[in-house]
Amino acid sequence: QVTLEESGGGLVQAGGSLRLSCAASERAFLSYAGAWFRQAPGKDREFIAAISWNGHQYYAGSAEGSVKARFTISRNDAKTTLYLDMHSLKPEDAAVYICAAGVVAGSENSDEYHIWGQGTQVTIAS
Repeated sequence: QVTLEESGGGLVQAGGSLRLSCAASERAFLSYAGAWFRQAPGKDREFIAAISWNGHQYYAGSAEGSVKARFTISRNDAKTTLYLDMHSLKPEDAAVYICAAGVVAGSENSDEYHIWGQGTQVTIAS
């Protein structure tokens, strides 16, 4: 059973950058699509971006503040790791960021992902 562990969260100034990592425990992850979601206090879990097993990227069209121009999802299969590079961070980006894996590429529906990490907290200082 593949497990996922996020890292890289923390406190950053508004306008700054962070790289989040999501390390998978097994190479079986290579056949899965990966995704990042986020959840802020009192809000629903929100899809950010996904990447297929062969590198096609998908970004949320409805995420607050339009993340596509500021966030980049990628994967390093040699390290079985998923990344989310975030730039020009805004106070509204503060949330717990959670990675997920599933068989359906590009889905914004959290029900399509059956493996989840515990999340990493991102805090933005304004």
